[in-house]
Amino acid sequence: MSAIFPLEQPLDRPLRVGVLISGGGTTLLNFLEKRAAGTLDIEVPLVIASRAGIKGIDRAEQAGIRCEVICRKDYESTTAFSTAVFDELRAAQVDLVTLAGYLSLLEVPDDFSYRVMNIHPALIPAFCGKGFFGHHVHEAVVTRGVKVSGCTVHFADNAYDHGPIIVQRTVPVFASDSADDVAARVFEAECEAYPEAIRLFASGKLRVEGRQVHIAE
Repeated sequence: MSAIFPLEQPLDRPLRVGVLISGGGTTLLNFLEKRAAGTLDIEVPLVIASRAGIKGIDRAEQAGIRCEVICRKDYESTTAFSTAVFDELRAAQVDLVTLAGYLSLLEVPDDFSYRVMNIHPALIPAFCGKGFFGHHVHEAVVTRGVKVSGCTVHFADNAYDHGPIIVQRTVPVFASDSADDVAARVFEAECEAYPEAIRLFASGKLRVEGRQVHIAE
């Protein structure tokens, strides 16, 4: 089985990251805060929103970032919708696409293979797949009574929460927790895990073999 290096060598410039959103844009804010702190060497030339009227659009514009709204309902098929999204990302010359609370299913074209990341608010393969998004995940975690949850950053493919796993972080779940309690704890973990995965990508050290992601020496 041949190894795939999503980025074959480190860049001598900031990584150009496209950010796809469907809600408040809190993950985008986290990226920008990490960049301002000097711990995440990125540029964000483009944000794409899956619907109009969401807070994340205002946050992108306040940060001076171009934001395009591309709605699934405006296209006859997932293929046509995905083409429109990735055409914009190509035009913006992004190195990496990050799904940041993005809820629309995309078909990843060959030239973006292993260049699209997603973060899921649970430990894949638990509490993932179609219907498991946002607060639904944390409600299911509490109902099931698990003792740990967390987040997973993975390469996105053409199925929900399915691609090779890059980074996972765990958090405890207590018997007294509400879904809101778990959500807050998981989001703190997400704020560290997603930038970590982006830094690993930018380092050129990620190697994908089948369903596994390795960090090359």
